[in-house]
Amino acid sequence: MLSVDESGFDRMDRRLLLTMIENFGGGPVGVESLAAAIGEERGTIEDVLEPYLIQQGYMTRTPRGRVTTEKAWLHFGLSMPVEGGAT
Repeated sequence: MLSVDESGFDRMDRRLLLTMIENFGGGPVGVESLAAAIGEERGTIEDVLEPYLIQQGYMTRTPRGRVTTEKAWLHFGLSMPVEGGAT
């Protein structure tokens, strides 16, 4: 049985978003790099995982790659980094 959280995420949805956040700083990240990082096929990401996450506002597709939204960061109790902020 699939474990689904209050936002409708299953294990793979959470894995995709957390990989984007933890490994790629929220993006942008190319779909091929993302597929390799989570061990999933590109088609599975594009056809199965992304549509729901995009529709619900947790990620977007840009010309430079996939990007998590602030909503995704907040879902995991994280603060989205401020662009151009001090390091």
